[in-house]
Amino acid sequence: MKTYILAIDQGTTSSRAILFDEHREIVEMAQKEFPQCYPQAGWVEQDANDIWLSVLAVIADCIQKAKIEPSQMAAIGITNQRETTILWDKKTGMPVYNAIVWQSRQSDEICNQLKASGYEDMIRKKCGLRIDPYFSGTKIKWIMDHVEGVKERAMQGDILFGTVDSWLVWKLSGGVHISDVSNASRTMLYNIHEDKWDDELLEMLDIPKSILPKIMPTSHVYAKTAPYLFFGEEVPIAAVVGDQQAALFGQGCFEAGSVKNTYGTGGFMLMNTGNQAITSKHGLLTTVAWKIDDEIKYALEGSIFISGSLIKWLRDQLHLIESASESETCANRVKDTNGVFIIPAFVGLGAPYWDEQCRGAIFGLTLGVNKDHIVRAAIESMAYQSKDVLEAMKEDSQVEVSSLRVDGGAVANQFLLQFQSDLLQLPIERLATTEITALGAATLAGLAIGYYQKEDLKNQSGTITKPEITLEQANAYYLGWKNAVKSCRTY
Repeated sequence: MKTYILAIDQGTTSSRAILFDEHREIVEMAQKEFPQCYPQAGWVEQDANDIWLSVLAVIADCIQKAKIEPSQMAAIGITNQRETTILWDKKTGMPVYNAIVWQSRQSDEICNQLKASGYEDMIRKKCGLRIDPYFSGTKIKWIMDHVEGVKERAMQGDILFGTVDSWLVWKLSGGVHISDVSNASRTMLYNIHEDKWDDELLEMLDIPKSILPKIMPTSHVYAKTAPYLFFGEEVPIAAVVGDQQAALFGQGCFEAGSVKNTYGTGGFMLMNTGNQAITSKHGLLTTVAWKIDDEIKYALEGSIFISGSLIKWLRDQLHLIESASESETCANRVKDTNGVFIIPAFVGLGAPYWDEQCRGAIFGLTLGVNKDHIVRAAIESMAYQSKDVLEAMKEDSQVEVSSLRVDGGAVANQFLLQFQSDLLQLPIERLATTEITALGAATLAGLAIGYYQKEDLKNQSGTITKPEITLEQANAYYLGWKNAVKSCRTY
């Protein structure tokens, strides 16, 4: 029988299952959204069981739609929203609290205490990260400090921690507790230079090592699915990779200096830096890209907290548009934003500013501004934030970037791609498939079992968008953005 690779793409607002064939082409896919919870301003949570049930649902739906048998799944690759933190009971498998989502700011106070105690340099040197509520370590501590009995149970060895990848592998396999280097590098507990959980970091947050998963390579057979899930079939789970590293791999950014940008709920730009872990001096993160066999590849990353979710906000909260696709129509109805800039700092500003106290603002409002100007300004803000990150990346790496590869839901918006190309004065490359993250996970899983070979990994065809304005015009636009950001900052 013909076999396939199943990619599970577990994202911030939905889960997807996508089936790939031997040519890395999509055969079938299924998607399911799940609820979000906002208990307080700046807090974002999810029910970990909702995540799990949504994954089960899309796997079943995808298999049924493709009309294949579970035995035709050669392997499963998992890619996931990163930093989102889950603690669960080792015996019952029940979460002890909601999953705290990567966007959530509820561990602000813990981060401030760490900064006041002078831990910033140590964390940057060991982890390549900043002290920020974004990362998993302070979320773990928050749950242990605020949920009755959890800290004591953790110290007794009755609690397990995992980012979403670990949670899914544990559920799929019936109890295997692992994570890969790409996800571990986002916890603020992992030493990216020594490839291990760091005792000093664990002591800093008073987290017992016993709750942590075993760290594994990114492309590797970790376990097989529990036989009761797929009618007796035991399918190899052969890749686990954070969503942004999966996109970097799926884009074919295998060489040092290649860059991709994902426009998702947030925005994420990564540059492959090869075997070198470059320490950023311009507000970027140093992260592990992936580990294949015994070789670790590193990346520079700029994380933007609010990107595509700004368009969702226009739709769901302001009701300026009825669908995300309508935003492009609005943007094209006006020649510019009429001087409007939107700073989407709803949960603070990420790279390269890292201003967690900053909040969103709209600048330049006059009586001549209409809905279309505001919608256009929202789309343009995604491109401006990406330019902020790329400029920092070029400074840190001293590499002259020749093009930008893009993915994520917003790349269907051609206005965005054109404005991004104009602003950066670079060609923007978009692959034919938009499921880049899933493609990366599927490819890594296929490599682990010999389904794919390294020499067969070639970039798929796509489209290229080139600049249509002058450098002087681009610089004028960008100056307006920088002035708006400066007005919004809290320092």
